Amino acid sequence: MGKIILEDIEFFAFHGHYTEEKQTGGRFLVNLEIDADIEIAGKTDNLDDTFDYQLAYNIVNGEMQVPSALLEHIAGRIIDKLLLSSGRIRSVKVKVSKMNPPFGGNVKAVSIEMFKEKLK
Repeated sequence: MGKIILEDIEFFAFHGHYTEEKQTGGRFLVNLEIDADIEIAGKTDNLDDTFDYQLAYNIVNGEMQVPSALLEHIAGRIIDKLLLSSGRIRSVKVKVSKMNPPFGGNVKAVSIEMFKEKLK
């Protein structure tokens, strides 16, 4: 087993509970940790022997384009799609951060982190 990690994937998107957030959009960061069967690829140097992290990016990108009120909803969709995308994946952890949330004060980010293992 091993981990595939995608760090600080940045998006401009229209997520949020409040009307202003839905209209003006904002900056988001996504961090992804995928626990997967990748050892064989370490020996063969063959993409078919691992989980293609371009696919992981494409899934995250697609879900970030779907407006949501809650970060939890975005993270849940990302996790579910990734777990269904490959038999090599055993678990997924995702962190979604909204940068500079509209709290009326100086807040760098608000983040949620979710983790899910594939049922055996």
